[in-house]
Amino acid sequence: MGDDKLRIIARELVDIVRKNTAIDWKMKESAQANLRRLVKRVLNKYGYPPDLQARAVDTVLDLAKQLAMLTQ
Repeated sequence: MGDDKLRIIARELVDIVRKNTAIDWKMKESAQANLRRLVKRVLNKYGYPPDLQARAVDTVLDLAKQLAMLTQ
């Protein structure tokens, strides 16, 4: 994937994480499942390699958890 495409994916993922993290986000499994679904949708939209998606989704969720902790 090119740098431009990865930059677009990153921007969309940041927007999704910001819109979908709340103070109690790290506690609610339903919120995490929703975010996981949204991240997969963005990755599929831009043709992110399927064999790398699981790791990318986990990385985004870990970063979202850290962001939620910082905003408390």
